[in-house]
Amino acid sequence: MATTRESKLRYFLAYSGVRLPLNLVTPLSPDAVQNRNTYFTASFDDLDRIVSCRKIVYGEIEFEHRYAYHADGSLQRAEISEEDETRVIEFPEQDGTVPQPTLV
Repeated sequence: MATTRESKLRYFLAYSGVRLPLNLVTPLSPDAVQNRNTYFTASFDDLDRIVSCRKIVYGEIEFEHRYAYHADGSLQRAEISEEDETRVIEFPEQDGTVPQPTLV
């Protein structure tokens, strides 16, 4: 697994699509989230890949995703935490075939 440093937190209004990692859309300024009930926070690595995100609802974390990547940049692992449960999904390296994620 490639190791990279996380950058500072960024803020978003929503996400689009159903694939992982989440595709966060509509960036918000740090000041804009003070007046919002729901928003997303996200950290990105040096290659601008999302490595963690949280959905914040009324000041509480509703869910959190943490991502790791293969050396080729494809998604390796997703940890999805909601309430008191964490699910881990492993993604095999891309070899030209359609990857089949594995729920761990």
